[in-house]
Amino acid sequence: MTQVRKTHGSQSPSTQEHPPPHQIEERVAGKSSRRRIFVWTLFDFANTSFSVLILTVGYPLYFTTVVTAGHGDSDFLWGLAFSISMLITATISPVLGAIADYSSGKKRFLLLSTILCIIATCLLYFVGEGMILLGMFFLILGNIGFESGLVFYDSFLPEITSERSYGRVSGYGFAMGYVGSLATLAIAYPLFQGGFIAENLQNIRLSFVLSAIFFAIFAIPIFIAFHDKHRRLPREKSYVQIGIDRVANTIRHMREFSNVGRFLVSYFVYIDGVNTVIVFASIYALHTLHFETSEIVFFFATVQTAAIGGSVAFGILSDHIGQKKTLTVTLLLWIAVVSLAYVTVDKALFYVVGMLAGIAMGSSQSTSRSLYSKIIPFERKTEFFGFYSFFGKSSAILGPFLFGLTSTYFGQRVAVISVGIFFVVGLFLLQRVREKPEGAS
Repeated sequence: MTQVRKTHGSQSPSTQEHPPPHQIEERVAGKSSRRRIFVWTLFDFANTSFSVLILTVGYPLYFTTVVTAGHGDSDFLWGLAFSISMLITATISPVLGAIADYSSGKKRFLLLSTILCIIATCLLYFVGEGMILLGMFFLILGNIGFESGLVFYDSFLPEITSERSYGRVSGYGFAMGYVGSLATLAIAYPLFQGGFIAENLQNIRLSFVLSAIFFAIFAIPIFIAFHDKHRRLPREKSYVQIGIDRVANTIRHMREFSNVGRFLVSYFVYIDGVNTVIVFASIYALHTLHFETSEIVFFFATVQTAAIGGSVAFGILSDHIGQKKTLTVTLLLWIAVVSLAYVTVDKALFYVVGMLAGIAMGSSQSTSRSLYSKIIPFERKTEFFGFYSFFGKSSAILGPFLFGLTSTYFGQRVAVISVGIFFVVGLFLLQRVREKPEGAS
């Protein structure tokens, strides 16, 4: 891959040397191989152990029923901790991405982020009843590691396949992630069968350690198979200052990337709804529909199974009809999911809602990533995925916070309606996005 040129002063990003899209496609086509794609998707298989056990099923229930036991603001505190972690990640992601582009150090940053997530996840084992601040602190650290790692992981996509296959390869990655979720749930299921009673709390805490071990084992291949291109670059500033300068330069010239900006605004809104659903789904099932712990685990296994099919099917579909049309369909599906969730009082019907949500979740996330890969400058992909992370994570500050606040004062059913607003507005904004690389006719 052609090296990224150093940006000097107020030089416009557009003045740097960017190969035409067909040359880029030819360049990456030679690097595309089933092995590299499989290894890349295996990291998704690994890291969703954190997503499913720490963000979705295990730790949210443990935090709201045990750690904050007797505290009336448990939903609010959970949403606050998640929002803080997203705020920090959103702030640092563009700078980290710019540094990684400049220094060709994506793999090193991915390794550090992964280690932070794994260590923080293990430390959740020591969080007991009443340890609210400690429980929030370790969650914040773990989620910063998890989310910041996605910046570097996602930016590998344009390197491992050609533009015409972005949709399906992105879909394969998310599908492997959901397979990892199923595997994690299957392994952890015996630990949850005793519920959140005193005699079984140690098993619940062991599931957090299990999540960390699973992540560590299956993340190893990407660090063996992928390599950074080490370069000795002349520099008079620290990497942090270089990263800040590059991000500031891009922001000053953002008008040259107006289509990317329109997508990011739309993404900011609708992914907020997706993040909120992920963070509060298990809590909603427990407190509003009165699911048992074992039922919640089985419910999310159903959701993950549907998400596998949604990721693959919509990934292939997006390569045929286009990412924008596919994403429009998934957002309409999300609106239907939220509407059904509001009126659902029966557990059996909620399983149908969960399957539809799984399809929508897998397809919306994978299609967003492939559409963004198509419209950003190839030579600044990590930096621009930093902005992708910034908008995605900063949006997650508002949604969970709003849901937790609304739930506390008006109930969880009313809070569900607030989620639907994000999908409606995001769908409207998406229609202004052009499905072509910046500057293409």
